[in-house]
Amino acid sequence: MTTDELLIATLLSIVPISELRGAIPYAIAHGMSPVTAYVYCVMLNAVVGPLLYLFLSTINKLLLHLRIYRSLFNRVVERSRRKLHGSVQRYGYLGILLFVAIPLPMTGAYTGTLGAWVLGLEPRRTFLAVLGGVAISGVIVVIVAYFGIEVLSFVIKH
Repeated sequence: MTTDELLIATLLSIVPISELRGAIPYAIAHGMSPVTAYVYCVMLNAVVGPLLYLFLSTINKLLLHLRIYRSLFNRVVERSRRKLHGSVQRYGYLGILLFVAIPLPMTGAYTGTLGAWVLGLEPRRTFLAVLGGVAISGVIVVIVAYFGIEVLSFVIKH
């Protein structure tokens, strides 16, 4: 794996749209072992939650005076609140963990952390729930990516 490819895997791990769903398959497809891809990408993605939570209030206060930010923020917050409220009401922090663990669009560390922040959940327990969700999601993505790449390689060779 080249330095540029490692940088791309790094960026994919920390960008809200792709997170693990983009980073792990990219890393494996570019020669990183599945175990290394898992550890590397999960570690990077796990850092997102605590950093986002710590800076969310400060960043929010600074940017709320911008109309475009306020509009986007309100939509994202409302979407996060709708998606997470039922799970958190029913399952507590386990709801956050399960929400983050499902490797679908808009269910990663960013949305889980943002939802926990919006719902006023305690930061330390939120971090642990997001970390657990990221770890589970990473396992799922590695399995799907590895076997998907193996099947695709087999089909191409034959």
